[in-house]
Amino acid sequence: MKSPTGMAKTKRSSIRRRIFTLAAVGGIAAFAAAYRFAVRYRARVGFPTRFPVEGSPADFGLTFEEVAIPSGTLTLAGWFVPAGAAPARPRRARGSAAAMAPAPSEAPTTPLGPGVVVVHGWESNRGRTFAHVRYLHAAGFHCLVFDVRGHGDSPSDHLPINTPEYADDVAAAARWLAARPEVAHVGVLGHSMGGAGAIIAAAREPSIEAVVSMSAPADLVRMTRETFALAEMDIPGPIATPLAWFTAAMLLAPRRHGLHEASATVAAETYRGPLLLIHGAQDHGVPVEHLDLIASAAETHRIDADPEVETLILSEFGHRWLYEDAGCRRAVASFFARSLGSPVGLDPDAAGAAASACVVERPENPVSGFGALAGRPLARR
Repeated sequence: MKSPTGMAKTKRSSIRRRIFTLAAVGGIAAFAAAYRFAVRYRARVGFPTRFPVEGSPADFGLTFEEVAIPSGTLTLAGWFVPAGAAPARPRRARGSAAAMAPAPSEAPTTPLGPGVVVVHGWESNRGRTFAHVRYLHAAGFHCLVFDVRGHGDSPSDHLPINTPEYADDVAAAARWLAARPEVAHVGVLGHSMGGAGAIIAAAREPSIEAVVSMSAPADLVRMTRETFALAEMDIPGPIATPLAWFTAAMLLAPRRHGLHEASATVAAETYRGPLLLIHGAQDHGVPVEHLDLIASAAETHRIDADPEVETLILSEFGHRWLYEDAGCRRAVASFFARSLGSPVGLDPDAAGAAASACVVERPENPVSGFGALAGRPLARR
């Protein structure tokens, strides 16, 4: 007959085995559920909904070239708008950009000066971001605006697209612009994911000499966490944060990128050139705290000889259309003029004034980003 002590030990051991088995089964089930969720998320969020490019620079009386930009194995569609070009007759007909582009013989000789690459955000395109080109051109800058892969008229990619791919395309566009004989220095202006991609590209691409980043997410984990809320998924906080980390890692896994490669905050620690961060205080998709995180990371790793990080928070604006604020346009143009050298025919103050005076408005039928999420929750409660 077993002793009472031996029976108690046997019972405790049996209970521990059961607890361990239940924990293991629960852990496997939780991992399987998270994996299924992350794969579904990647399928919907990793590939942007494409919207057609409407109009062209000719609609605003601007001379331009339709250009092709090599980025790895892809060729991206873009428009180059030279500074100081005599404007063409405005045309409001909504034809193709190629049909409205000026013939080579019509393109005027343009002077040497700074140029700016303009980068759109997620599920946008070069046509919907052209307002930035309008006021920067008015301020005397050469401008290049293009479609990131999977957007507008640029080809799709067979793997998910995120900030590392944005950064690759931004770097390719900057190299293309720097090779133009009329361009002396290159800056980049990016919005949202384009703003994050601009910072990441600048951290490794020497041709980028100044960056304006608008409404940029600080890192992919935080942005993934925000998309849960945008999709109206009721996930408790203790679960949402690790799930966001795992989902973000899965989103990058097909290209074997790490989370640090998709982080504007990490890149800001490396990039030490002129940096202007702009955000809307009413931004509910990418809250203004993301600006604070990027700015803090950049400032922490700068030395006295480096330029100070500049920030501008627009109290009445949300995630988009920041360029409708005259002070925003002035700040951007003045920043680039100070950082890259005076644009064609204007000093920094005059460039800021010209940009401020150029009234621009949001496009008709504005498209909201994250269309892959809109009205299509990834998971029920």
